[in-house]
Amino acid sequence: MKTLSNQELIKGIRSGDKRLLGKAITLVESKKSEHRAQAEELLKELLPFTGKSVRVGITGVPGAGKSTFIESFGKLAIQHGKKVAVLAIDPSSSLNKGSILGDKTRMEQLATEKDAFIRPSPTSGFLGGIANATFESMLICEAAGYDYILIETVGVGQSEVLVSDITDVFLFLKIIGGGDELQGIKRGVMEMVDLIFINKVEEDNRLKAKNTKIELLRALHFLPSKEENWKVPVLLGSALNNNGLEEVYEKIESFINLKISNNTFEENRKKQAEKRFDYWVQEYILQKTKSDQSTEKFYEEHKKNASELKSNPSSEAKIFVEKLLKK
Repeated sequence: MKTLSNQELIKGIRSGDKRLLGKAITLVESKKSEHRAQAEELLKELLPFTGKSVRVGITGVPGAGKSTFIESFGKLAIQHGKKVAVLAIDPSSSLNKGSILGDKTRMEQLATEKDAFIRPSPTSGFLGGIANATFESMLICEAAGYDYILIETVGVGQSEVLVSDITDVFLFLKIIGGGDELQGIKRGVMEMVDLIFINKVEEDNRLKAKNTKIELLRALHFLPSKEENWKVPVLLGSALNNNGLEEVYEKIESFINLKISNNTFEENRKKQAEKRFDYWVQEYILQKTKSDQSTEKFYEEHKKNASELKSNPSSEAKIFVEKLLKK
């Protein structure tokens, strides 16, 4: 397969060529050192064209209807004249590192839209993989002129934190279940959300949905506000029937405008970039340590001590880092 130059990729990305956009994302997802070097140069040249999108993280328990919501909301945003990119984080097999789900097959209508781009990305068996290349994939989509970047989480613990750390708006999808409606919603998730949408609301469960809304608003009242002058809205609707999505769109626009007027929009973006910097510092130190003959030996020694529980893994890591810095 012919390796494309960065000039070819940039030209394709800027002109809206989805095939070359996909190839550029494949490049930043690669762990090969030569691909990594090319990806870094590509991102450097694309950076002046980034930062102009609205980045929306979407989470919810399995069965909450995330894919249906994203498809319906994406089509609505396109009707508003926006270009929409979806970065759907697929759960992966920890054995073969392959992707289990194919979100393109679950968003068939959106996939046919000229102004939509859908990219399923396997997490490669570890949740850190979500933020690993997704941040860079998001920058490439921005350089391609996409106005809304929708990032779907696997909805499992740490992934929510990682996606919240790279988006401007964090939306939580809820469905009506039996028993205590707040049961199973982690406090951490409630502290991260900017907007809640109770999905799959029909006539037969509307009363129950309204009661759930009251419970959620009561719970949110006791949590510190993430953004000054913003009370987290709890909206009702059905993504499948396109009910309530217009209100979601309006609330997202209002929230972004509020952040801009509060001078927190750019500030949050800077903090997110700093977190990515910290992530890559750790990643590169580890890579360098493993590949450098002079440090590899005592890295393996301390790792063995940790694995055999000769001492606490945290203590072994601390001793190793102290030795590394002295060296």
